[in-house]
Amino acid sequence: MQFTIIALDDTAEGTLDRRLAAREQHMERIHAMKADGSIIDGGALIDDDGKMIGSVVLCEFPDRAGLDAYIKNETYFREGVWKDINVLPFRRVQWRQ
Repeated sequence: MQFTIIALDDTAEGTLDRRLAAREQHMERIHAMKADGSIIDGGALIDDDGKMIGSVVLCEFPDRAGLDAYIKNETYFREGVWKDINVLPFRRVQWRQ
Protein backbone atom coordinates (compact mmCIF):
# COMPACT_ATOMS: atom_id res chain seq x y z
CA MET A 1 0.00 0.00 0.00
CA GLN A 2 1.33 3.43 -0.90
CA PHE A 3 1.25 6.40 1.44
CA THR A 4 2.12 10.08 1.47
CA ILE A 5 3.56 11.41 4.71
CA ILE A 6 3.41 15.16 5.22
CA ALA A 7 5.31 15.90 8.41
CA LEU A 8 5.65 19.46 9.65
CA ASP A 9 8.51 20.21 12.00
CA ASP A 10 7.93 21.44 15.52
CA THR A 11 8.06 25.24 15.66
CA ALA A 12 9.84 25.27 19.03
CA GLU A 13 13.23 26.94 19.37
CA GLY A 14 16.05 24.54 18.50
CA THR A 15 14.08 22.28 16.18
CA LEU A 16 16.13 23.19 13.10
CA ASP A 17 19.30 22.41 15.09
CA ARG A 18 17.85 18.98 16.03
CA ARG A 19 16.93 18.39 12.38
CA LEU A 20 20.43 19.23 11.18
CA ALA A 21 22.03 17.09 13.91
CA ALA A 22 19.87 14.09 12.92
CA ARG A 23 20.04 14.64 9.16
CA GLU A 24 22.94 12.30 8.36
CA GLN A 25 21.33 9.38 10.19
CA HIS A 26 17.96 10.18 8.59
CA MET A 27 19.47 10.30 5.10
CA GLU A 28 21.37 7.02 5.55
CA ARG A 29 18.16 5.24 6.48
CA ILE A 30 16.15 6.91 3.70
CA HIS A 31 18.74 5.89 1.09
CA ALA A 32 18.67 2.27 2.32
CA MET A 33 14.87 2.24 2.25
CA LYS A 34 14.86 3.74 -1.26
CA ALA A 35 17.12 0.88 -2.35
CA ASP A 36 14.74 -1.72 -0.88
CA GLY A 37 11.67 -0.04 -2.43
CA SER A 38 10.00 1.17 0.79
CA ILE A 39 10.69 4.80 -0.02
CA ILE A 40 9.47 5.97 -3.42
CA ASP A 41 10.51 9.62 -3.17
CA GLY A 42 10.61 12.50 -0.77
CA GLY A 43 12.19 15.73 0.26
CA ALA A 44 12.23 18.64 2.64
CA LEU A 45 9.43 21.15 2.83
CA ILE A 46 10.88 24.65 2.86
CA ASP A 47 9.62 28.10 3.74
CA ASP A 48 9.93 31.22 1.58
CA ASP A 49 13.50 31.70 2.80
CA GLY A 50 14.54 28.14 1.92
CA LYS A 51 14.63 26.97 5.56
CA MET A 52 13.59 23.33 6.09
CA ILE A 53 10.26 23.17 7.93
CA GLY A 54 9.12 19.59 7.34
CA SER A 55 9.18 16.59 5.08
CA VAL A 56 7.16 14.85 2.38
CA VAL A 57 7.71 11.13 1.96
CA LEU A 58 6.09 8.89 -0.64
CA CYS A 59 6.45 5.33 0.57
CA GLU A 60 5.14 1.80 0.22
CA PHE A 61 4.49 -0.70 3.00
CA PRO A 62 2.40 -3.87 3.14
CA ASP A 63 -0.12 -2.14 5.41
CA ARG A 64 -0.70 0.76 7.79
CA ALA A 65 1.00 -1.14 10.62
CA GLY A 66 4.22 -1.25 8.56
CA LEU A 67 3.98 2.48 7.94
CA ASP A 68 3.36 3.17 11.62
CA ALA A 69 6.43 1.11 12.54
CA TYR A 70 8.51 3.16 10.09
CA ILE A 71 7.29 6.46 11.54
CA LYS A 72 7.88 5.28 15.12
CA ASN A 73 11.52 4.50 14.23
CA GLU A 74 12.10 7.48 11.91
CA THR A 75 15.01 9.57 13.19
CA TYR A 76 13.16 12.87 12.81
CA PHE A 77 10.22 11.51 14.79
CA ARG A 78 12.40 10.03 17.56
CA GLU A 79 14.44 13.24 17.84
CA GLY A 80 11.35 15.44 18.19
CA VAL A 81 11.76 17.18 14.84
CA TRP A 82 8.49 16.05 13.25
CA LYS A 83 5.46 17.30 15.17
CA ASP A 84 2.36 17.34 12.96
CA ILE A 85 2.25 14.19 10.83
CA ASN A 86 -0.45 13.70 8.23
CA VAL A 87 -0.69 10.37 6.39
CA LEU A 88 -2.69 9.94 3.21
CA PRO A 89 -2.97 6.76 1.13
CA PHE A 90 -2.18 7.33 -2.52
CA ARG A 91 -1.83 5.45 -5.77
CA ARG A 92 1.25 6.13 -7.86
CA VAL A 93 0.84 6.82 -11.57
CA GLN A 94 1.94 3.92 -13.75
CA TRP A 95 4.14 5.95 -16.07
CA ARG A 96 4.61 4.94 -19.69
CA GLN A 97 8.14 3.92 -20.55
